[in-house]
Amino acid sequence: MAVDLFSAFTPQIEDARHRARVIKPKAYASTRNFLDGAVTRISPYITHGFLSLADLAAEIEMNYPADECEKLIMEFGWREFFQHVWRHQGERILRDLKPGLTGVKYASDLPPDIVEARTGIPVIDQAVRTLYATGYLHNHARMWLASYVVHLRKVHWRAAAGWMYGYLLDGDPASNHLSWQWVAATFSSKPYVFNAENVARHAPAWASPKTAIDISYEELDDLARGPQAVKPEWRCELLPSCEVPPLLAQPASDNASVTTLKAAPVLEFDTWLIHPWDLSEHHMANTTMKKIGIIHQPFHAQLPWSQQRWDFVLTRMRAITDEIFVGDLNHLLQANPSIQLHATETYHFGYREALSSPQVTLAPVRRFTKDPEKLCPSFSRFWAAVGREKLEKKWHK
Repeated sequence: MAVDLFSAFTPQIEDARHRARVIKPKAYASTRNFLDGAVTRISPYITHGFLSLADLAAEIEMNYPADECEKLIMEFGWREFFQHVWRHQGERILRDLKPGLTGVKYASDLPPDIVEARTGIPVIDQAVRTLYATGYLHNHARMWLASYVVHLRKVHWRAAAGWMYGYLLDGDPASNHLSWQWVAATFSSKPYVFNAENVARHAPAWASPKTAIDISYEELDDLARGPQAVKPEWRCELLPSCEVPPLLAQPASDNASVTTLKAAPVLEFDTWLIHPWDLSEHHMANTTMKKIGIIHQPFHAQLPWSQQRWDFVLTRMRAITDEIFVGDLNHLLQANPSIQLHATETYHFGYREALSSPQVTLAPVRRFTKDPEKLCPSFSRFWAAVGREKLEKKWHK
C-alpha cells in the first residue's frame, strides 16, 4: 500500500524507502517554501539513521538531471554544514556562538500562551498544535515560530530551541539549535523576520491579518532590535489551551520495548551498541553479532523527548536489537572492560564521549560531502569547499 507523505510517520523502513522513491527534485525546488509544497518529509528517517543522506543523494543524482537536483542537493548540504559545525563546536552549539543583538534582554522561559498555542496569531498557534500532533513542522513554519518567539516575544533562543527539539521526530541538535541561532542572529549577520503577507502567500490556511506580524519588514526589524516585547493578541485569553504533551528524560516505565536495568548487562565479545541515530537496516543483516540498543540517560535529561518520539525510536530499535539498555553508557562500558565493542560514531553529547573509549571500534557516519578539517564559519564557505566542487566535478565535466 502506498504511503501518504502527509500521514503519520511510522518507524518502518518501508515508509522511509517510499518517501525516498517519490521525491521530485524539480517540484521541490519550485514549491518548497509552501506548506503544501513538494517537500520530502523524510527527515525523521535521516536523523535516526534509517537511511543515510549519502545514499539518498546518490539515488536522486542517478535518477534526475543536474539542473533539477541542484536546489535539493544544496539543502542536503545545509544539513552536512550543521553537522560540520557540531563536530568542531560540540556542546558550544547550545550557547550563543557570537554576540546577539545589542541591548536586547531575553526571557529564559517560554510564556504559557505560546506553549499552549493561544497567542491569538493563527500561524503561531497552528504551528505549535501541528508540532505536538505530528512531531513535524515544515521548515518555513519552524522559522516563523522561531522568529516570533525570539524577536517579538523576546525569549532567548536556547529555551525555545530545546522545547521544539523535544517534540520533533527529526530533532537534531545541530540542525535545530543552529537554525534557531541563525534566526536569532547569533549564527548569522542579521535577525530573521517575517510578516503576515509572507504567511498569506505560503500558508494561506494559516493567514494572520490584523495581528502583531501584519506590518512591514522594516518595522519588524526595528522590533527585533528593540528592547520591548510584543504582547499576545488581545483575544488570547478567550482561546482554549491545547493539551501540552510532557517532555520525558526517559521512556515511560510501562513501555514494553524497554527494560531499565539496575545493573549493566554482561556483554558478549564483538557486541554492536546501537544508539538512537543508527537505526539502519544493515544491522538486521548481521545475524552473528549481539546487538544492544543503548539509551544514554544523561543526554536525554539535558534534551528530553516527547513520548511520541520515544515510541518512534524504540519501536524501530526493538526490531533490530536483542535488548535495550537505559542508563549511563559509561557504566555499561565499565562493567565490560575486556569486551571489544562496536558502534557508529555520533556527535550527541555524552554518547560521543562514552563511545570514544578505546574498547569501542567506531564506524564513521556516511556523509554526502567531505568534512573539512578546518571549521568553516558560514555555509557559503563550506559549500564553496565541498558542495560546489562536488557539483562541478559530477555534472559539469
